[in-house]
Amino acid sequence: MDQPPDRSKRPWKFSTFVYSTSILFLLLSIFLLGFTSTDLYKVQSLRFTFTANRIYSYLQFLLSFHDKNPKSKSETLDPASSTSHCVLWMAPFLSSGGYSSEAWSYILSLHNHLTNPRFRITIEHHGDLESVEFWNGLAKETKELAIEMYRTQCRPNETIVVCHSEPGAWYPPLFETLPCPPTGYEGFLSVIGRTMFETDRVNPEHVKRCNQMDHVWVPTEFHVSSFVQSGVDSSKVVKIVQPVDVGFFDPSKYEPLDLMAVGDLVLGSGMKNAGLGFVFLSVFKWEQRKGWDVLLKAYLREFSGKDNVALFLLTNAYHSDSDFGNKILDFVEELNIEEPRNGYPFVYVIDKHIAQVDLPRLYKAADAFVLPTRGEGWGRPIVEAMAMSLPVIATNWSGPTEYLTEQNGYPLVVEEMSEVKEGPFEGHQWAEPSVDKLRVLMRHVMSNPDEAKVKGNRGRDDMVKNFAPEVVAKVVADQIERIFDEKIRT
Repeated sequence: MDQPPDRSKRPWKFSTFVYSTSILFLLLSIFLLGFTSTDLYKVQSLRFTFTANRIYSYLQFLLSFHDKNPKSKSETLDPASSTSHCVLWMAPFLSSGGYSSEAWSYILSLHNHLTNPRFRITIEHHGDLESVEFWNGLAKETKELAIEMYRTQCRPNETIVVCHSEPGAWYPPLFETLPCPPTGYEGFLSVIGRTMFETDRVNPEHVKRCNQMDHVWVPTEFHVSSFVQSGVDSSKVVKIVQPVDVGFFDPSKYEPLDLMAVGDLVLGSGMKNAGLGFVFLSVFKWEQRKGWDVLLKAYLREFSGKDNVALFLLTNAYHSDSDFGNKILDFVEELNIEEPRNGYPFVYVIDKHIAQVDLPRLYKAADAFVLPTRGEGWGRPIVEAMAMSLPVIATNWSGPTEYLTEQNGYPLVVEEMSEVKEGPFEGHQWAEPSVDKLRVLMRHVMSNPDEAKVKGNRGRDDMVKNFAPEVVAKVVADQIERIFDEKIRT
């Protein structure tokens, strides 16, 4: 197969494309949406003001870097921008996906918990599409930090780039996105790929892209093993766990969210204001990988209306429509589960956007968290629930094996491995959690609240001890500083 052209050899053409299309995109957004769409306009302005200009300056610097005239190098960028080493962190900062939340957890950890850091941090949006709704839900301080970091300028030859996304977004990207590294692999001090997968292996194309990186950061021992077995150079692979903001996700700080005010009743009968009994909560994208079918099978077979129990599903669409209520009803009909004499247990769907600042209140309103996932890169809602002292039931495979134990939660047995039938990971293997064991665990947690509370508290203790922002910030900073030291010596 022919190799893709090296775009870094053609900087002027690429810079013209990036700069021109950014201007056109901004003007088109203004024309079509008008100035009344102020939030979207602000996001597009942010993209144009910082992204286009910075990439243009990178390309200008790379041109001068190869110029034999040293004067041109010093004139390319403002000398004030080169007072220290830099880290350019590229991730879906303006979206609401898993990579976005993970990237923000790193940035906030490093910003808030490093004393006298040896490097500055600048950020770029890259990967998933922007979400104004997500941006609006961020804390004011986080927004201000984002703008501040966007404005930070760095010289490429003094910069470590972190490409925090799935490898298809890396240079050259396989879909429309700002490439990472932004001008190709030449000219930067070092390039790190931060990524993960939810199956048992890594695609050959992604293996190739990982091996282009100087380092590949993955979140768990599970990933170290699967990446190396798939062909990623073992010398490049480093485990860097995720932080969870245990100060933000602290149950002592919050009152519960009114779940019935945000949830829509799908199954079960009775007055909506009659109050809730024991509440199970699950948070996921609506896709097969998340095991929503396993959850509904277990829940509907184990409980009935007499159990005074409710299941709340906070979900959002993933390559599908958002008619979740009818999807659930159709699934129940396909299961052919006869409605119990006392009626179905309550099932509520929350498909409204819950702002980041309100997530702790959502967890606070539940009695237990459950996610019978088929595979996780990390499982961010799981660790957030654990930080909130909720007893957690989750599949004992992939990402959660890094932190979920019999002592701090309820690992769910994997019945067998199954083949992924569709999508980009077709042919891979992932877990099939046991429906019967899930029934037993959900009943057990509901029937043994004292034991569940002890495990929930242990879960929070483990999050504080091993994954608090200050703990992980030191791990990340040590890795970055080690790279700077190695480059300086050479």
